[in-house]
Amino acid sequence: MKVGILGSGDVAKALGTGFLALGHDVKLGSRTPESEGLAAWKAKAGLRASTGTFAEAAAYAEVVVLSVHGVDLESAIRLAGPNHFSGKIVIDTSNPLVMTPTGFPTLAYGWSDSAGEHVQKNLPDAHVVKAFNTVGYAHMFKPNFPGGPPDMFYCGNDPASKKKVAEWLAQFGWNPLDVGGIEGSRLLEPMCILWVTLGITGGNWGIAFKILHQ
Repeated sequence: MKVGILGSGDVAKALGTGFLALGHDVKLGSRTPESEGLAAWKAKAGLRASTGTFAEAAAYAEVVVLSVHGVDLESAIRLAGPNHFSGKIVIDTSNPLVMTPTGFPTLAYGWSDSAGEHVQKNLPDAHVVKAFNTVGYAHMFKPNFPGGPPDMFYCGNDPASKKKVAEWLAQFGWNPLDVGGIEGSRLLEPMCILWVTLGITGGNWGIAFKILHQ
């Protein structure tokens, strides 16, 4: 499978490396595709890894992963070309964080709206699934926690697309938990605020969530 990832930061590289490890081909899309950081990632990642512009990555992809900052999503989609997403699964990993003077983030959209919903509205012909937004990049692939595997929450409107994403989540080492339609992003994006708050106050970023059932 060809995976196009829009983004060139730590999250994009971690997910790209994970998909490569599972045998897929990966192209990272960036505003600066010839940067030294991306060249180093590509050289280390091997022959099935490549880089390009947002538009090149989206056009290349059978599945698109959005790993840009949440408040930059609509700009990234415009640069990529909305037509390049049509009919495809789009995994939105983003969180629309805005930093406050206290050093703790808040959400640009919250409770009555979400970045996930913005993506679906901007890409009406794509199948948007929210996932990978409630953990740090260091633990996205094959997370190793006592009492694991941890849970990864996901949501979206298309059942077939969610089923496929759940399969990938399991291959990445997660226990997938479906929280409903794309409006479930209104619940998942605030969980990133909780994750950040726990990391700051506890001084430990090795955090993942687990639901316990009786």
